Amino acid sequence: MPGADEGRQGSFVVLEGVSGVGKSTLARLLAKRLGATEIHTLTDPHSGWSGTVNRELRPLPQFAFYLSGLLHVSDVVRRHLGTGPVVADRYASSVIACHAAVNCVGLDQVRELIAPFLPYLVAPDATFHLVSSDNSLKERMSTKTDVKQDDTDLFDIPGRLARLQENFQSVAETDPSAVMLPTDGRSPEDLADIIVKHLEGRRAQPDRY
Repeated sequence: MPGADEGRQGSFVVLEGVSGVGKSTLARLLAKRLGATEIHTLTDPHSGWSGTVNRELRPLPQFAFYLSGLLHVSDVVRRHLGTGPVVADRYASSVIACHAAVNCVGLDQVRELIAPFLPYLVAPDATFHLVSSDNSLKERMSTKTDVKQDDTDLFDIPGRLARLQENFQSVAETDPSAVMLPTDGRSPEDLADIIVKHLEGRRAQPDRY
């Protein structure tokens, strides 16, 4: 099966959460700490097309685009896991939660669309959902140097942030790899320490990878 663990030479760690919560900063730090490959789920060649897709396509073909990006990055992750750990900035949870929130459709509908493809995906060892208060998120966004449309939409589009937060929470509740990780009052280094200790704890259990 494509998503099987055979041949892994390290952990597969996923960071999830709304835009601006600190995933990219933490991913870079973790990759350095773990000696891991850092990957963003919408990698090349998909990354250059996302703006056009979001503007021009209707919800279903838009979903197909992000699904194809997810399937592609799973192959990339699988290849890199043959040589060491991998840290991914977003993965399947983002495709589900974000598509449902942006297009104002139910999570169950999106889950039904993605379900046939889930067995293909490399399964994460742990998916850390970064959770921030709205005030902390606004403060972090005000200092962000690479603000994108997704970032501004969080606060400019009524209900967008609340829908995303609710969707990520719902997705995490059905994901056995999910770990909720509050970020308020914690530096990226603090968060990296927590994640590394969690991974070390997994390895210490005899029935774990």
